[in-house]
Amino acid sequence: MTGTVYLVPNLLGAVAPEDVLPARTIAIARSLEHWIVETPKPARAFLKSLVPARPVAELGIETIGEDPDRARIERLLAPARGGFPVGLLSDAGCPGIADPGAALVAGAHAAGLCVVPLVGPSSLLLALMASGMNGQRFAFHGYLPAKSEARAIAVRALEARSRAERAAQLFIETPYRNVAMLETLAATLAPATRLCVAADLTLPTESVTTRPAAQWRGRDVTVYAKRPAIFIVEA
Repeated sequence: MTGTVYLVPNLLGAVAPEDVLPARTIAIARSLEHWIVETPKPARAFLKSLVPARPVAELGIETIGEDPDRARIERLLAPARGGFPVGLLSDAGCPGIADPGAALVAGAHAAGLCVVPLVGPSSLLLALMASGMNGQRFAFHGYLPAKSEARAIAVRALEARSRAERAAQLFIETPYRNVAMLETLAATLAPATRLCVAADLTLPTESVTTRPAAQWRGRDVTVYAKRPAIFIVEA
């Protein structure tokens, strides 16, 4: 007897679940009593917003951890191996994308469990959709270096890769470093290289802007300070 592991997309910010998530995703998430989450506090806030069938305090909520080993994954999947449906939840967006969920999903497949991805927001795909850049060939690189010199070197490398492979290059940054990142991008990229900044996706303050790097120079980029954003470069 085996259960199902549902990959439940989380919201990208403080909005009503029904404004972003399909009815089926909400209905399944409301019914689940066993959860594996990235961080308990935001997970409980999300689950409470769904108005689950049982009070959040009565739900089984386990933390996956940064780099779960095989023994921990087996313990986390024990309810599913016993026939109970389990939800996997990231802090924001889709499980397994830029979070530690992939290891648990791999463990679920190895255990012969059914893995079901539910529909919901992916900031990476939403940004790429709205950027006007190459959706046929692209790569995601996570975070670039925090130090200015290393960051500039990484930006030049991504630009060269985009030019050589004709592929869009996606990356993210800690929101409080957005301004420094944009200043580096504007100063480092070739004038004609396009840069997209997609901020606050799915929120009332959402903005998606694509311009050549030359047109980003001299602009007030402080408007992006402390806003969750996706950056895309295409040479």
